[in-house]
Amino acid sequence: MTSSSSGLPRVGVGTDVHAFAAEGSDRPMRVAGLDWPGERGLEGHSDADVVAHACCDALFSAAGIGDVGTQFGTSQPQWAGAAGVVLLAEAARLVRAAGFEIGNVAVQLVGNRPRLGARRAEAETALSAACGAPVSLSATTSDGLGLTGRGEGVAAIATALVVPRP
Repeated sequence: MTSSSSGLPRVGVGTDVHAFAAEGSDRPMRVAGLDWPGERGLEGHSDADVVAHACCDALFSAAGIGDVGTQFGTSQPQWAGAAGVVLLAEAARLVRAAGFEIGNVAVQLVGNRPRLGARRAEAETALSAACGAPVSLSATTSDGLGLTGRGEGVAAIATALVVPRP
């Protein structure tokens, strides 16, 4: 259902996971709209920004217009190597074109690295600018459990609130 006629706010959830690139890869790490020099990059069709991708999925879910694979799939070469903030800006545009305003997005990075704390405000600014709405960011580890705990990759989980335009 993509109709915005109910007038009620809608909530969506998005999740994304990417493995670290092979040792020795020159792929840069981009997470939460920022480059992380000295960190091993993540594998993916675009820049593998798990935080931005989870935000996109949450927005698409809230608006009922598919998901990252539907909108920016690997079969679409124009998105190869695309920056996560570019995808997030396009996701926000598509959500607004579907008749919604974005209330906010909350996203949590799950992994041992990068260490987000010192750059949280910078990341929130980059994500909020791309989205055109407030984005709050938190981070956690998984206490050594699963692929994030073993240091094989990182994940992100996001929730978005959208409101139908009258």
